[in-house]
Amino acid sequence: MRNPLSKVITQIQPSGIRKFFDIVSEMKDAISLGVGEPDFDTPWRIRDEGIYSLEKGKTFYTSNAGLKELKIEISNFLKRKYDLIYDYDKEILVTVGGSEAIDIAMRAMLDPGDEVLIPQPSYVSYVPCTQLAGGVPVIIELKEENEFRLTKEELEAAITPKSKILVLPFPNNPTGAIMEKKDLEAIAEVIIEHDLFVLTDEIYSELTYLDKHVSIASLPGMKERTVYINGFSKSHAMTGWRLGYACGSEIIIQQMLKIHQFAIMCAPTTSQYAAVEALKHGDEAVAHMREEYNGRRRYLVHRFKEMGLKCFEPYGAFYIFPCIKEFGMTSEEFATKLLEEEKVAVVPGTAFGDCGEGFLRISYAYSLENLKIALERLERFIQKLRAEKDA
Repeated sequence: MRNPLSKVITQIQPSGIRKFFDIVSEMKDAISLGVGEPDFDTPWRIRDEGIYSLEKGKTFYTSNAGLKELKIEISNFLKRKYDLIYDYDKEILVTVGGSEAIDIAMRAMLDPGDEVLIPQPSYVSYVPCTQLAGGVPVIIELKEENEFRLTKEELEAAITPKSKILVLPFPNNPTGAIMEKKDLEAIAEVIIEHDLFVLTDEIYSELTYLDKHVSIASLPGMKERTVYINGFSKSHAMTGWRLGYACGSEIIIQQMLKIHQFAIMCAPTTSQYAAVEALKHGDEAVAHMREEYNGRRRYLVHRFKEMGLKCFEPYGAFYIFPCIKEFGMTSEEFATKLLEEEKVAVVPGTAFGDCGEGFLRISYAYSLENLKIALERLERFIQKLRAEKDA
């Protein structure tokens, strides 16, 4: 019998994020700091609106591109928050999470052999989505000494005549790094000069702790060459609702819509009604969650300093990316041994690209109580490693 599988898909590795989560789920008294999922319930009034829509029998397909009311609220939200102007009717597409938006944007824009510039460490789906669309991933290694920001020089060095799309994953998963306006302005010059397009994944835009988040799409000359991706999973604690959106020029969005029509039909109807409420009246709940995350972030930064564990201070998302190179172990070895000996699960930095070697991703989307217990165990573990090293 012939091989039923595509060569492309068999060469793609499964996500490295879930490995330790699957182990810890069956380990008694273990604490997981590995999954990037808010520990908050979806705010009640958002859940209530979803329930109300079900009670009213609003369980039919919506328009392929999404509920008109939701697209209007997305347009209003982006204008109010980030000075972004999008026509709700022609430039906004509601998707099944931000993940679908990444996938169909790649498929709509890439021809075989087109190169996609992907800064790493970064979210695990950019490389496989590029490959599934026939594109060629070109990795830009972000540096700890630059706080894992993308610099103008790094971008210029990676560009070739085949370069078409730059993925801009900020605020960043796994590092927590952000790009400020001055950083974006510097790379925007390069993008325009080399006629590149940008796929900007801003799913963590509401979770920034330094200054107000700035989108590259808001800079002069950038809106028409940017596909903006966002969603409700992280900001509104709606991971299981599976709802995101993409915004961009009509010529791109309409082709993404075509793929969406054939592959998905429409995003979940109940989730869309709940999301309307989230955008209309969810700011207070989002601000509360952001304040809680910020408190946890400051606690972790403080504790790592006490431990003498090297770590730059992150200002976005809900991750921190400590360096464990001093222990002479790979990230995978360190994470495995920590789980076995202290029952704390973290994600090796290599799950987010080879340049993540020597780092760990620790999520603080967990209660402060759990974080305190986990860090006591981590401190005990690294003290033991240092003692063994000095013996």
